[in-house]
Order: sequence, then C-alpha cells, then structure tokens
Amino acid sequence: MGLGRFGFSVARSLTSMGHEVLAVDERTDIVQRYASDFTHVIAADSTDTEALRQIGAEEFDVAVVGIGTDLEASVLTVLSLLDLGVDEVWAKAVSGKHAAILERVGAHYVIRPESQMGKRVAHMVAGSMTDFVEFDDFAIARTGAPESSHGKTLQDAQLRASFGITIVAVKSGKHDFEYARAETVLGPTDELIISGPTHKVEKFCATS
Repeated sequence: MGLGRFGFSVARSLTSMGHEVLAVDERTDIVQRYASDFTHVIAADSTDTEALRQIGAEEFDVAVVGIGTDLEASVLTVLSLLDLGVDEVWAKAVSGKHAAILERVGAHYVIRPESQMGKRVAHMVAGSMTDFVEFDDFAIARTGAPESSHGKTLQDAQLRASFGITIVAVKSGKHDFEYARAETVLGPTDELIISGPTHKVEKFCATS
C-alpha cells in the first residue's frame, strides 16, 4: 500500500523472491509507471475499506503499508486492512509518535526505516565494522579480526571468553564466509561475522 521509495523497494524484493504481489497506490501515474513490475498494480484509495475489499486485499496473508508522509492515510489504511481480517499488517512510520499511533491502532509490525538505517550507519561510522544489525539489545556485525588473534586458531584466540561475543563465520580473502570452527586460523585480512549483546559487540569492534 503506497508505491513511494520504501513501498516500491519492498514490493520489488518480494517479487524477486517469487511472491505474488498486489501493489496499490492512489496515484494513477504511479500505477501506470509500475504496471509491468508486479503481479497486480491497482489505483485505489487504500483508506477505503470497501475499495480494498473490491480489489481482494483480504485474500492476502500480509499487507505492507508504505505510506509515511500522510499520517491520517497511513492510520486509516492500517485500520481498513485490520477490518478486512488481514493476518499480518506491517506499517512504515516516520516518527516515534507515528509509530506509537500505528501500534495503538493494531499494526502487527511497525518499521522506522530512516531511524533504523541511521543507527546502523552511525555504528559503522563510529567503529571498525562494515555492517551492523541490531535486535533490541542484541547485535550482529561484520568486522575485521583483532591483531591479537592473527595467526591463532579461534580456540587459542579465546575471543568469546575475552569479549563475550560469538564468532559466527569467517571470510578469508576471496573465499565465501564459512562457519567458524575451533580450528579456524585467523589472518590479518580476515572478516568476521560476530554476534552478542550490543555493548559487547561494539567493544569488540573497537579493537578490530
């Protein structure tokens, strides 16, 4: 629901994964632009429950509301989808207040893409990590191997004992990532996928 940059990106990714996608936007020029990109592209008022019923929105398992700038339209669209009995309603929020309202009216999942990406970039800029994803107080990061571990196996390096993090996978040179094993030897150019409590992941990456 809503084919702005966020909505279009979600719909395109779902289509590439083989899912059937019904894309809805109230602007006919947007609908015409993306007519061949998705399974179905329809111009409709997503705040109108009857209009959504007529296009078969209730037949879909999941709905994603990508409307961000028009708070009223965002909330009314979520309510219309819930009235139709859609099992899962995901909604984009552009502020904390917007997110709180969406949660209060019953959206199952609320996403704040700008805020979440901002936190992700900040962690990457401030530390020596090349990627970072946080789940509440737990994080996964991609970073280098600390100098103290170079030439040692994971068992000998004792990174888990020292930092309280888990080494999930290791990438050496041009090879793909492989599951980390006790006998894996770390080199100066190796990349690691690590996981653990956010503050411990941050501390470990600061040493890499």
